[in-house]
Amino acid sequence: MPPFIAPSRHTDPQAALAQVQAIYAQQIQHLREAMQRFVSGDTLPARVRGCYPFVRIHTDTMAPQAVLENEGLSYGFVAGTGRYETTLTRPDLYGNYYLEQFRLLRQNHGVELEVGTSNEPIPIHFSFAEHEHIEGNLAPARRAMMRDLFDLPDLESMDDGIANGTARRSPGEPRPLSLFTAARVDYSLQRLRHYTGSSPDWTQNFILFTNYQFYIDEFVRLGHEEMSRADSEYIAFVEPGNVVTRRSGLAAEPVDALGAPPPRLPQMPAYHLVRPGHGGITMINIGVGPANAKNISDHVAVLRPHAWLMLGHCAGLRNSQQLGDYVLAHGYVREDHVLDEELPLWVPVPALAEIQIALEQAVADVTGFKGADLKRIMRTGTVASTDNRNWELLPGNTPQLRFSQSRAVALDMESATIAANGFRFRVPYGTLLCVSDKPLHGEIKLPGMANTFYRERVDQHLRIGMRAIELLRSQGSQRLHSRKLRSFDEVAFQ
Repeated sequence: MPPFIAPSRHTDPQAALAQVQAIYAQQIQHLREAMQRFVSGDTLPARVRGCYPFVRIHTDTMAPQAVLENEGLSYGFVAGTGRYETTLTRPDLYGNYYLEQFRLLRQNHGVELEVGTSNEPIPIHFSFAEHEHIEGNLAPARRAMMRDLFDLPDLESMDDGIANGTARRSPGEPRPLSLFTAARVDYSLQRLRHYTGSSPDWTQNFILFTNYQFYIDEFVRLGHEEMSRADSEYIAFVEPGNVVTRRSGLAAEPVDALGAPPPRLPQMPAYHLVRPGHGGITMINIGVGPANAKNISDHVAVLRPHAWLMLGHCAGLRNSQQLGDYVLAHGYVREDHVLDEELPLWVPVPALAEIQIALEQAVADVTGFKGADLKRIMRTGTVASTDNRNWELLPGNTPQLRFSQSRAVALDMESATIAANGFRFRVPYGTLLCVSDKPLHGEIKLPGMANTFYRERVDQHLRIGMRAIELLRSQGSQRLHSRKLRSFDEVAFQ
């Protein structure tokens, strides 16, 4: 292990962050140097270990009620007296986030921030720099030796017990400050690189999920259109392979040269319309199905976005609906099954007023419809999500009966999953779908009809989603992170 850095106490959040950065840099450098020696063929004298930094507080007082009411925040304070702790990673990426969490803990509790080196090992795979792939040069026999010399990812330290509310503490163990341990965060950052084809560093604080490439094609067109405007509020557009296009008039940056178009698109490609401070929009094509929806949102959640929205197509379940009508989900029937263990079906997934209002206003702004006219093209109601793409073919009309009993107005395969994972991970969520077929009423997708539908609706639907994000951003993140998503025994970090 590298030389020990003793824990230190801080009243200045910036000084606490600087100590986190120093410890992390020391531990990572130690691992990287040892790995480079190993790859070059050296015999290491002993097992090599580096550990994550931690931050810890002790408090004997509750956060003053007046402070909580004046701030209006749903995070930034602990639930009771005692000792609280979390491990930290990637202060280069999370620096501003950590600084804000530290500031709020100081403000709300007046405690010192204790920073030190934890006992949680950094898995060697999580120590590599963004563009390092040195383990790929190892022969199979030497790669097998890695587990004897370095710590590998340990799934026991990465579970979602804290987020799920099922974690149990041993006597004397500190309570968590964050939903995620450092290793869980690093695991998801690696998965995001793999699935989206771009560095998680580019991910913005507002996420659009879609289940159709048509939406991505239009987002790419709009992204390049923004980059051609010298007065655009966005400063860069990033595509898979970390291919960066800077806004007209802005010089390229060194990181831009590292990007290259991938030989093939990744499984769930991500595109980033970048604003300063990560205030822009990331759009991800999650493909079809609740498994994909859970997978990607499991990992995006560690970036602590301010909101994610689902824009996609759905089956209209009411005869009064027309192809191209919008559905604003205010409730969900969860027949996706992928989150039943983490979030039991008896847990309600409520609509969030801030998101609902922004989406409805965005539909009005983009379409130009108001009042009764708006209601003719947009229906607010329950959306059912199923894991069976061919639910229409099940005998006995069993699904249709359940959907009718639930008063569902639309059906898809991803929306309930995205919303449920938003609820689980305390990420504000919303759903706006567009009716592409009505299988219960004889209107199924046919090639010609589908092409016309896509051509007429995709651009408008995407612009509605982007307009909703503009409205949400203008409100400030404080209003978005609602107490509705926080439990009564909640962690302090947003």
